[in-house]
Amino acid sequence: MRRLRNVKIVATLGPSSETYEMIRALHEAGADVFRLNMSHGTHDEIREKHRFIRQVEKDLQSPIAILADLQGPKLRVGVFANGSEELTEGALFRLDLDKAEGDQSRVCLPHPEIFEALEPGARLLVNDGKIRLKVESCGADHANCVVVTGGTISNRKGVNVPDVVLPLAALSEKDRDDLEFACGLGVDWLALSFVQRAADVEEARALAQGRAAILSKIEKPSAVDAFDEILSASDGIMVARGDLGVELPVSAVPPIQKRLVRKCRHAAKPVIVATQMLESMIESPMPTRAEVSDVSGAIYEGADAVMLSAESAAGQYPIEAVSTMNDVAIEVEHDPTYREVIEASRTAPRSGVADAIVAAAREVAETTEVAAICCFSQSGTTALLIARERPRVPIIAMTSLRGTARRLALSWGTNCVMTSDVSRFKMAVVASARAARDLGYADHDDQIVVTAGLPFNVPGTTNILRVAPCDERLIFNMENE
Repeated sequence: MRRLRNVKIVATLGPSSETYEMIRALHEAGADVFRLNMSHGTHDEIREKHRFIRQVEKDLQSPIAILADLQGPKLRVGVFANGSEELTEGALFRLDLDKAEGDQSRVCLPHPEIFEALEPGARLLVNDGKIRLKVESCGADHANCVVVTGGTISNRKGVNVPDVVLPLAALSEKDRDDLEFACGLGVDWLALSFVQRAADVEEARALAQGRAAILSKIEKPSAVDAFDEILSASDGIMVARGDLGVELPVSAVPPIQKRLVRKCRHAAKPVIVATQMLESMIESPMPTRAEVSDVSGAIYEGADAVMLSAESAAGQYPIEAVSTMNDVAIEVEHDPTYREVIEASRTAPRSGVADAIVAAAREVAETTEVAAICCFSQSGTTALLIARERPRVPIIAMTSLRGTARRLALSWGTNCVMTSDVSRFKMAVVASARAARDLGYADHDDQIVVTAGLPFNVPGTTNILRVAPCDERLIFNMENE
């Protein structure tokens, strides 16, 4: 399905968007990737959503990526005898392992690993940071705190620990079960929550065994600190601004987002900007101007994708939310300033033949009358390298592997076309010309750039660039190859 913009849209599925008809409407409105939130719904319910997505993909002949978002370990306080208590600023409050019901002076925090890592002066944030505690003293089974910011604390509210790296694995037992289930379904991407270090990503990759690409959610200060190692270990990144904005000053999140997006682009790995992008559209058919500016900012930065969460999963206007994001993206990408910003931030390395080929493909496309860049890519790596260049013309990724086509649905500007295996470069050019015409990017009088690798169907061999006509008669008149 041809899009009129390059940035991709991720839509989360939920109660507002779980039927075949709604999923199809969302895809037609602009959703390129569907997110299955493993925190909600049974495996049977998720299986049904997966089936509907694949049916839409088949009916519309349009590769769709499916992202399964693992819950990660959830840190929560216990329960209170009265259901809730009011904590006042300056009061003392104790967290401990005692399972007895809590009161105004204490409550159970059933996570001994937190107490192992705490030090005096560390902060504990409860209920998305609405309540802030500072550790005065602590031991293996308790933490005596002073209330810095008071408020109502109630049963099983979440706890964030921003100042220390917790001795917790990113994958809980539930996550391990969900990972195996999602890989068995055939999802394309696994989003890993609570990432603190590269080892968390490597653990998930070992369990996935190549059945899905690994996308790391950056939602903790420790992940920001270790970002280079996490990026190296990951196939993609999600800038999960919700928890980042709880554990860090909200003023720190925008520059972090900008840095992470630029590093991902430099590494040729897809990056999603997520959380509260069109939050008001959960209940309103129109976004706020600030939300539109937020979405625009991520697009100007060069993000591969922008994401809708509750807006499409539980909101009253899921189709309108996707359409709004689509319209904003089209408007931004047609702004001359967009190209200036994107090209000024192009800092791609030139460290090998493939890097040189894709850079040359972009330069040829921008200095001659070329309608599209077509690349043959089995693993998807060449397509990602071309996307890193952010060319002015469409990218058409030709692959015989459906899994590669689906994963690339998350990559900036990449239009994926399924093709049969080819053994001769001339037939690769013919297939590329047909794809460019069929997608409406070129006609018989146009030229395209074709990149491929010889021998064919061997990952990592990109070594050919050809400017070719879209008229097949001219292609077949080329010298035998």
